[in-house]
Amino acid sequence: MNLFQNKTIVLGVTGSIAAYKAATLASRLHQLGAHVHVAMTDAATHFITPLTFESLTHRRVLRDVLALGADSEIEHVSFAKRADMVLIAPATANTLAKLAHGFTDDVISAICLDTRAPILLAPAMETGMWENAATRDNLKILTQRGMFLVEPNAGHLASGASGKGRMAEPQEILDAARHVFARDGSLAGKRVVITAGGTREAIDPVRVISNHSSGKMGYALAEEALSRGANVSLITSVDELPNPYGAEITRVVSTQDLYDTVLGEMRGADVLIMAAAPADFRPASMADRKIKKEEMAEWNIELIRNPDILGEVARVRANDPANAPRVVVGFAAETNDLIQHARGKLERKNLDMLVANPVPQTFGSDNVKATLLFKNRNEMDLQPMTKENLAEVIFAQVEKLLK
Repeated sequence: MNLFQNKTIVLGVTGSIAAYKAATLASRLHQLGAHVHVAMTDAATHFITPLTFESLTHRRVLRDVLALGADSEIEHVSFAKRADMVLIAPATANTLAKLAHGFTDDVISAICLDTRAPILLAPAMETGMWENAATRDNLKILTQRGMFLVEPNAGHLASGASGKGRMAEPQEILDAARHVFARDGSLAGKRVVITAGGTREAIDPVRVISNHSSGKMGYALAEEALSRGANVSLITSVDELPNPYGAEITRVVSTQDLYDTVLGEMRGADVLIMAAAPADFRPASMADRKIKKEEMAEWNIELIRNPDILGEVARVRANDPANAPRVVVGFAAETNDLIQHARGKLERKNLDMLVANPVPQTFGSDNVKATLLFKNRNEMDLQPMTKENLAEVIFAQVEKLLK
């Protein structure tokens, strides 16, 4: 879900070397369909020119606190009222101080004092300035007043030193902005638990039994739930994908780990989506040292069944519904007789909805073919689409089930 489409965003750029990242931010916002109006302090123009932003956004940069618009409107007042969000990136220590104490000697601080839109701050400064008590107090004042903060990262600074103070990367800031916009979304106040990735069952300290699941579908579902304002708990075995901003992350390895975590996290949840691919079997025992191929001509591994996670979820829903999710969604990946096998799983596990995917095209790919099956025996056969688009379709149905 694109929460930036047709949103009016005032992007404030202040005097920091990190201003170069604001160009990427302006470009990304424009590409997402936002109406981006860049406001710059005089100091910011020493680091990057207004022409850069005007070329990227196709709109004139706001610079003069006393400027009048085309209809003789006071420009900073007009944009304060029109903004859906004011995003200041980079926000210097000087800017934070001015905002905390109500000074309005530049166009950005004037807009911030007048607007009723949410204000998101992405600070950038030297570590000493970031850690200084004055800056800490100013940030406390601003966040207590309801402003939102994307904390800076640690790393190499313009001075040559290393420490905390690097402005967050543009994608982190976009994720934070989306999180702010999602506060009043259709799933606001709902708790959603999502699982992602394939589990790994140890054979010896080096080798595992696993599968081809990439976790991309689970992560796309987490992003979509966050975009709708849900409180998201993501249970994942994946380390390679970026964490969805705002999600509570729990990492697991084995199917037993996943089983234990799901049964704990699902209590009080409104929705559980089991997009993970847990290994159905595990070795009966794990060797305590690496097995050397020179030691044997062949190797037979005894496998035993792993716990049935969705089976246990179904049992809890039947016997203790107060501690079970209202809506449970499962996935089925099959090489043959897709709908028959998927329908059987839906009924055995007492699922409200099941997403059926043909193998091998589902694993690791960015696009996927799916059929949605429902408890009432309805089906939705979908055309191939991105996993992000499929996540949007799934949550449209989840919202109907919640009603």
